[in-house]
Amino acid sequence: MAVTRVEQVMGFPVSVDLRDGEPEDADRVFAWLHEVDLRFSPFRLTSEVCRYDRGELPEVSDDLREVLDLCSRYERDSGGAFRARLPGRPFDPCAVVKGWSVQRAAAMLRDSGLSRFCLNAGGDVVTAGEPTDGQPWRIGLRHPGNANEISAVLAVRDGAVATSAAYERGQHIIDGRTGLPAYGLLSITIHAADLTTADATATAAFAMGAEGPAWAAAQPGCQVYAVDSDYRVFRSPELPVIR
Repeated sequence: MAVTRVEQVMGFPVSVDLRDGEPEDADRVFAWLHEVDLRFSPFRLTSEVCRYDRGELPEVSDDLREVLDLCSRYERDSGGAFRARLPGRPFDPCAVVKGWSVQRAAAMLRDSGLSRFCLNAGGDVVTAGEPTDGQPWRIGLRHPGNANEISAVLAVRDGAVATSAAYERGQHIIDGRTGLPAYGLLSITIHAADLTTADATATAAFAMGAEGPAWAAAQPGCQVYAVDSDYRVFRSPELPVIR
């Protein structure tokens, strides 16, 4: 049966669209995401992340170690533009936790036998199969200068799409090399096989500024749609654009 549900988790709306699932499947997704919010939020003083940052954990969990490894990987690969720990600020792994946790939720659904679904976490999307036979999931990319306009529409099957931009939260992404807000891009969208990769790559590339799109396009399995501060578009030729 088809199941759709929307809840506010981790500070943004998460929608679950299951074309071959049950209400209990959506329950498991949201239970996991609420658990992630409790454990990995840098804004909850009792969270696992905050306790780790204060040196209060006697042992690091497997999940936290995986997140720490992701943070280290993207810091290294981006030349320090991506940083989960900025000078004078507490440890904040949100840039990788969002994609990682939603991708884990998608894996839970697949392990339960589901093959047609779409999870949308604040505009970052992971899909499986097709919503109806022969039709892909259609993912619209917002125009960075006009909230009422779509720049492109992607056709996605069994893949993920994540966008980093300044149009929702302002200049919130910091270039770890300078400690200043990133500049040079208005938005960058990454299409990849999984949302962990798409989300972290999009954030790292945005932090890198003008050099970000070419760097992201060179990452294994990543396709790019980026708009720079002069509204010039960088697009990977293999990106599945249908409009």
